[in-house]
Amino acid sequence: MISCLFYGKISLSITKNVRCAQNGEKMRTYLVTGGAGFIGSNYIHYMFKKYDNEIRIINVDALTYAGNLENLKDVEKRENYTFVKANICDKDAISKIFAENDIDRVVHFAAESHVDRSIRNPEIFVQTNVLGTAVMLNCAKAAWELPDGSFKEGKKFLHVSTDEVYGSLPDDDNAFFYETTPYDPHSPYSASKASSDMLVKAYMDTYHFPANITNCSNNYGPFQFPEKLIPLIINNALHGKKLPVYGDGKNVRDWLYVEDHAKAIDMVQEQGRLFETYNVGGHNEKQNIEIIHIIIETLQEMLPDSDPRKAHINNDLITYVEDRKGHDRRYAIAPDKIKAAVDDLNKTVKQASPMHHTQLSFKYHEDTNRISITVTDSDTDEVIREIPPEKTLDMLAKAWEMAGLLVDERR
Repeated sequence: MISCLFYGKISLSITKNVRCAQNGEKMRTYLVTGGAGFIGSNYIHYMFKKYDNEIRIINVDALTYAGNLENLKDVEKRENYTFVKANICDKDAISKIFAENDIDRVVHFAAESHVDRSIRNPEIFVQTNVLGTAVMLNCAKAAWELPDGSFKEGKKFLHVSTDEVYGSLPDDDNAFFYETTPYDPHSPYSASKASSDMLVKAYMDTYHFPANITNCSNNYGPFQFPEKLIPLIINNALHGKKLPVYGDGKNVRDWLYVEDHAKAIDMVQEQGRLFETYNVGGHNEKQNIEIIHIIIETLQEMLPDSDPRKAHINNDLITYVEDRKGHDRRYAIAPDKIKAAVDDLNKTVKQASPMHHTQLSFKYHEDTNRISITVTDSDTDEVIREIPPEKTLDMLAKAWEMAGLLVDERR
């Protein structure tokens, strides 16, 4: 036991990572920033649901207004979970975590993210989103860099960003954001996220720092802070309050369920190519006013006639207000790149080896986000060996080597 931190009456400790997974190998350790927030907490839930005791997660969160440990109540007693209350701008606190733990993955969610708040107080967005990201990059670099300037094997940093860095799209159903779309941020929030993206890109280019960037569309789902559109409208409608709509309400957003986002992040961490950016979207574009009408109709269907709230939930609550400053008209992500990666894995890839007369078939299992391998004799099609998904990560390189294959680095 090395040190203790305290949140309320709960004693929390950090220990040197010497734990082993169920297969006897060193347990992979994830450092998740902003894990008490909306997307971060959903990601932690998803990772434990998928990997259970095969991984360890250290959650670092400053517990600002948007961070809530109640989001993680059902995982707080896990032996492979640790919470540390710290600000990502605190270099000493972050350096200490790296010094006391063998961090394998950093998943960097921590950010100020509400556009209206950025308009009122842009400085804190620059401090957290830009300077905080610089601290995370520097601490990870210091912990992972070898004397020759290369980095330890298997270390990865994933920077979670937003589609808002691309600016606004025209009202054209064929216009989308691609990874190659030039950055054109219009709010202090999106400008701060664009700046943090550029920092990560600079570290990848300058130091060959092992990182990826994901840019996602609007998320929705459990644990979302009530100032965001969907929970705000639901909460206001249930309490008979006005439903505020900026401008004409026809601003378009691409809506992504938060667990789908978590799956995509995990996939990029484990199967994405280093130094690449991946857009994550759902092709689920809706005008803001459409979302509000859907919520009203859904609540009307869900609430029994005996519920007194049902009578006042109607379109009369909709109130148009002055448009937000610098309000982007339309966001829509083209997730072609990440979809192509999934399709690539879903296809059965057969590559024959003249030396060993064997071929490998790779199958992607979408439910677990893993790959299984079948080794067959290329002459008789006889199955030589089945490698299940839980063994693939450990045996993939060895299987390729045994089969004498030249592996396309894109897979």
